[in-house]
Amino acid sequence: MKNYIKKSMTFAEYIRLIDDLLLEGKTTGENQSEAMFNYGKLNRQRMKRLGNTVKLNDSLKEKVRSVEQKMIWLIITEGWCGDAAQNIPVIEKIVAENVNIETRYVLRDENLELMDAYLTNNARSIPKLICLDAETFEEIGTWGPRAKTAMNYFYEMREQGIEKPQMMENLQRWYLQDDEQSIQKEFENLFDEWAVKSDKSIAASE
Repeated sequence: MKNYIKKSMTFAEYIRLIDDLLLEGKTTGENQSEAMFNYGKLNRQRMKRLGNTVKLNDSLKEKVRSVEQKMIWLIITEGWCGDAAQNIPVIEKIVAENVNIETRYVLRDENLELMDAYLTNNARSIPKLICLDAETFEEIGTWGPRAKTAMNYFYEMREQGIEKPQMMENLQRWYLQDDEQSIQKEFENLFDEWAVKSDKSIAASE
């Protein structure tokens, strides 16, 4: 895992990469079709909007501020991904509350070996967050690619035979209605789970 951390990007570097590619009429990844570029452009706009509008719940702020262990959140993503555009701004708001947590970014299509170790129902779904101990690089837990409520909605639509473009449109409506509440509640619970795992790991090493 250390090798992936070494070649990863900060959030600022990740955003700069996306913006530089968009200026060239491109997005991340090998698929440089007009449709993918348009997805990348739209999702960058979403990220900007959410970066300015997302407000964390007080209960989540309290939880994240209590984290004493140093963590690295390694996030597998791509610039054209709609779920990444919706969730990464929230994740960045969370880590901004505690200097003990750092985000690092790697592109999925350039790191398929890593991606394939973190499949979701055999799919290379992103974003995928891998929570690591910052000193040992041991895995503490994972999250992604969506809040569980959104995942359940996605699978319901797939079972109903809804075509993918319509599914993506419906998901965007879901995100707007949810107002980032589901992901915030999940991370509140995750901090509790990860704290327990961290305590057990420390005890085992003593």
